[in-house]
Amino acid sequence: MLKNKKILLIRLSALGDVVFNIPLANLLKKNGATLHWLVSEKGFDIVNTNPCVDKTILAPVEKWKKEKNKIKNFIEYIKILRQLRKEKYDIMIDTQLILKSLVWSFFINAKRKIVSKSAREGAIIGGNEVIEPLFNDFKLHAVYNYFKFANYLGIKDSEIKRTLPLIPEEIKNKVDELLSSTDSNKPILTIAPATTWDNKHWNKEYWKELISKIDDSKYNIVFVGTNKDNSLIEYISNKKYLNLAGKTNLKELLEVFKRTDVLISLDSGSTHLAWLCEKPKIISIFCCTPKQRYAPLDSKSIALQGNLPCQPCHKKKCPLSTDECTKYPLVDEVLSALNRI
Repeated sequence: MLKNKKILLIRLSALGDVVFNIPLANLLKKNGATLHWLVSEKGFDIVNTNPCVDKTILAPVEKWKKEKNKIKNFIEYIKILRQLRKEKYDIMIDTQLILKSLVWSFFINAKRKIVSKSAREGAIIGGNEVIEPLFNDFKLHAVYNYFKFANYLGIKDSEIKRTLPLIPEEIKNKVDELLSSTDSNKPILTIAPATTWDNKHWNKEYWKELISKIDDSKYNIVFVGTNKDNSLIEYISNKKYLNLAGKTNLKELLEVFKRTDVLISLDSGSTHLAWLCEKPKIISIFCCTPKQRYAPLDSKSIALQGNLPCQPCHKKKCPLSTDECTKYPLVDEVLSALNRI
């Protein structure tokens, strides 16, 4: 259907959305496309060397933000744009749909430039073909929202294929070292207690109670996160367990998840990366965001959320200024889910 068609997929960030675009990329490849992907630093390590992509192009937007050298950044942007224009794509698909992608999509040399009615910040003018809105309710999962681009191109298949980038041996060896203190006779229970938005976080006292109630004679308990998550992890764990926060890059974290049996986490990049790995059973805790849209799409995982009238609001800050949703689910519900899986 897409045989001999060269497609550029524009999805720069965020980490979870890059993960949710992997099945779309695999679907396009399966139907004969040659696929290039323009991505920022946040998702580069997931896309680069991933078998769903023939060529990965880095748009270093995080570096540009940090350096704030407008002239230098503009010169670098023009250089990348010229390289993209030389490709003469048959089809461009913009799933980012904001100004950040418009500065690329508007100038891309492609016969068909596909965007969605959901585009914001003027990004709709970057396309010459417009599909139905994405994310117009909370019930349809993000993966299936992105499949609307494939459906528009005539692809009726809805196979969700997950693929990982190449994991070099040196990364596997490093993770061997990081996990060397674990007992090989016990399953690894990994806990990722932090994410970006404040009201995506589960109440820290609940985390503390949960950790205290888990029978650590049954599991190797491992914490993951970034350096800024260390104070939270030290508080809820009483500094008892293996803490890898800040000690892994993205590919190393993928390798940790490939060895994880159970993950307890939030609506976060960690959850979506673990789902991509296909290995761990995942208990995901949802507060302000809709579990129907973002929870791991597999039968072995469990997504938990409260039942408040205001849920899910999908707002970075609580509109009611109460953060009540961060107090659900209750600790015993998470323990029950752990026992079930």
